[in-house]
Amino acid sequence: MGEEVPVGATAVGLKVKDGVVLAAEKRVSYGFYTLSMSAKKVFIVNERLALASAGIVADMQALAKILKVNAMAYELETRRKPSVHAMAKLLSVIMFNRRFMPFFAEVLVGGIDDEGPHLIVMDTLGSLIEDDYAALGTGAKLAIAVLDSGYRSDMPLEEAKKLAINAIRAAIERDPVSGGGINAVTIDSKGAREEEIRLQFKF
Repeated sequence: MGEEVPVGATAVGLKVKDGVVLAAEKRVSYGFYTLSMSAKKVFIVNERLALASAGIVADMQALAKILKVNAMAYELETRRKPSVHAMAKLLSVIMFNRRFMPFFAEVLVGGIDDEGPHLIVMDTLGSLIEDDYAALGTGAKLAIAVLDSGYRSDMPLEEAKKLAINAIRAAIERDPVSGGGINAVTIDSKGAREEEIRLQFKF
């Protein structure tokens, strides 16, 4: 999806039997200028749901805030947590309604609910595709090659996290607008946990 819409960055997601892993790099670039090396592109919505995104950071932040507020409102009203599909569908409607002035962000919605783990891929217009693994952004072609060669649906969650990190690392090495480090979120029955992976650069 990285060619249809000019969104920078790289984000990946994997669904395995025990949960979901989302990861993204941290660089913010404008043309040949690197504005920041510490942007957050992975967001925990609640202890069972998170999203990762590639695109304009302001739009990523807005979508994450919208989803978090609506998830909290749903939980307060119904006394139960929303399903992954319900939150993804809500985000899909919001993004489609903005199709003439869209959010410049591709999104991975991942989480675990009563039906098990889910990974949903969304483009800038809110299309919904559930998949086992995916990569978004300008480094997607590099990252997906790593995921294709290493993914197994029965792999442990910790191994899936390592694969996601390796996929982002491969994109960082070759994609000029990806870099700065990696943020990863793992979600399983125990909740959502975020981790920052610092990279050592060779000059």
